[in-house]
Order: sequence, then structure tokens, then C-alpha cells
Amino acid sequence: QVQLVESGGGLVQAGGSLRLSCTASSGTVSLYAVGWFRQAPGKEREFVAAINWRGISTYYADSMKDRFAISRDNARNTVYLQMNSLKPEDTAVYYCAARPGVTAIEAVRYSYWGQGTQVTVSS
Repeated sequence: QVQLVESGGGLVQAGGSLRLSCTASSGTVSLYAVGWFRQAPGKEREFVAAINWRGISTYYADSMKDRFAISRDNARNTVYLQMNSLKPEDTAVYYCAARPGVTAIEAVRYSYWGQGTQVTVSS
């Protein structure tokens, strides 16, 4: 098992950048594939990006692949989501999630979830 904690969210102006971190408070995140998801008020949770346990393979939602970058540092037990050129529609709670085995883009396939971090982009 692994317990995940997200950090790095906050308020930023449109066009700005944030880097989110997903760290394991217990367990080892380096053993898992990790995905980032987000959920805006009144909307369903949506896939943002995912990375395999070795950090070699990455996947992105089409609408975010040119602005967001997922990476990991297994020595630091941390996965990152670099978000650039942020837009007001990126406002949401961002969650990281982990699963054993291969990466996935469906939230239901992830076993472990963090509590989320709020990202607010002002226009």
C-alpha cells in the first residue's frame, strides 16, 4: 500500500505556471504507475496525465499534452506535474493516484488516491 500527498497547488494568473508534487507519506510510490486527474466543480473527474513506474512512458489528455508535463524522481519518492500556460478552465482540484502494473487513463483502475490540491487560475 501507499499513501499519497499532493502539494503545490494555489492561485495563479492565466498564462502562469505551477508544479504539483505527489509524494508518498507511507509506502514507496516508485513501485507504482501514477496518474494525475482533476475535478472541477460540477464536473466529472478527468484524466490529465500518467507515467509508468520507471518514468519511461508518459500519457496525456489531448487538451493538455502541449502544456503539461509529468515526470518522476523515484529516489525522492515523488511524481511531478508541471503545468504551463495555465487557463481559467484548468481550475480544479488535482489528484494523484497510483496503481500497480501498467499505466491507465481510467480513474477506476487506480487503487490509491491522495486528498487533492486546489489549483485556481484567474483570468
